[in-house]
Amino acid sequence: MLKLTELAPANSTADDSLTLPFEARQKSRLPAHTDGGVPVGLFLQRGQLLRSGAVLTGTEKFKVVIKAAPETVSFVRTDDALLFARVCYHLGNRHVALQILPGELRYLSDHVLDHMVAGLGLQVSHADLPFEPEAGAYGQHGH
Repeated sequence: MLKLTELAPANSTADDSLTLPFEARQKSRLPAHTDGGVPVGLFLQRGQLLRSGAVLTGTEKFKVVIKAAPETVSFVRTDDALLFARVCYHLGNRHVALQILPGELRYLSDHVLDHMVAGLGLQVSHADLPFEPEAGAYGQHGH
């Protein structure tokens, strides 16, 4: 098993890719297989969130680019800035990871949250998409 222990420079060329859902991209220790079938182990600094496009390497200098796996997400779209802010506030108050895009909000699908968002006045849709939530106010090493 190849050990991936650190981030490679941003312009690094990868030898393989590793597609992971959001939950797995939050783990500092993880056994996995690259998309090419190579067994790898993540041994990263705790609290590090892997973003799609990050390149990992280790002592063997094998480089693996991280890809965000498509996941079932709920999403809403609106041009109403106040309504958008209210929905973000109520979801954030429940510590829900949110991906905020211009006029669009995504979160991992949850029927209870969908019901709440619909009650606030937005129509909830679902799709299988890569999920890249906000890192939070303190960046990727925050709590």
